[in-house]
Amino acid sequence: MKDQKILVTGPTGQVAGPVAHHLAQDNEVWATSRFSDESKKEAFEAAGITCVKSDLGSGDFSELPEDFDYVLHFACSRTPDFETDLTANGEGVGRLMSHCRRAKGFLACSTTGVYEADDHNPFTEESPLGDNHRVMAPTYSLSKIGAEVVARFAAKEFDLPTVITRLNTPYGSNGGWPYYHLMMMKNGVKIPVHTNKPSEYTLLHQDDINRTVSGLVQAASVPARIVNWSGQEHVAIETWCTYLGELIGVEPLFDYTDETIESVKTDNTKMQALVGPAQVEWKDGLRRMVEDRHPDWLV
Repeated sequence: MKDQKILVTGPTGQVAGPVAHHLAQDNEVWATSRFSDESKKEAFEAAGITCVKSDLGSGDFSELPEDFDYVLHFACSRTPDFETDLTANGEGVGRLMSHCRRAKGFLACSTTGVYEADDHNPFTEESPLGDNHRVMAPTYSLSKIGAEVVARFAAKEFDLPTVITRLNTPYGSNGGWPYYHLMMMKNGVKIPVHTNKPSEYTLLHQDDINRTVSGLVQAASVPARIVNWSGQEHVAIETWCTYLGELIGVEPLFDYTDETIESVKTDNTKMQALVGPAQVEWKDGLRRMVEDRHPDWLV
């Protein structure tokens, strides 16, 4: 995607920031969030990205233009309060889509946390929805399901081509769940894994996110298209932690418990048909993560 005017929401988050920087190489990119920490704007502005304050909770997007070609909506509220998160995640996406209704494509980033737990079976886009994050993030699954419903409605209401991407376990040199596990291992903290072991997920490296995001938003449609956004390698927490441990010379400690999320494996057949498979092999991605963030930890 080149020479397009693109809005990225939630740029201070793990995934959206690298996406904004990646697209800014060939496009006019705007980034919007609350920017409560003014210093976080500096790196974006240095890359030629226009930063504008907005707030999903209030739904005030008056400072944003209305002529974006594409919108990549990554911003998400994750608090313990349902009123806060339903307003920001559900109503917020509707207000943003109304404001940007002239766009050629709108990507609403959702999560594989919307699926009902189903042992170790891979989820397809047609799998039943549920509240699988309740044990760790009580509002997350339900508010993201609500956001999907609003996005589906708004796509039809505004004739706005939309793709809802259900993201599964993003990681890379910018962080992610495996990075948190790395930090826990380094500090001798036990890593929670579900008793229905192994705890398997379908990792997606930030390089693959950057590579596929343009094709996904350009595949937006009315009614909204829903796509699992993941790799195709199913890897257990126990497996990736063991590998990270080999890299830094630390043996991981596990705490088997029901007070954590069960396996979330996804089928990415629909994604592959649109933008091809993920290309970063999980061991290579994790090794680069350690090399980039803590090269002195490697043994």
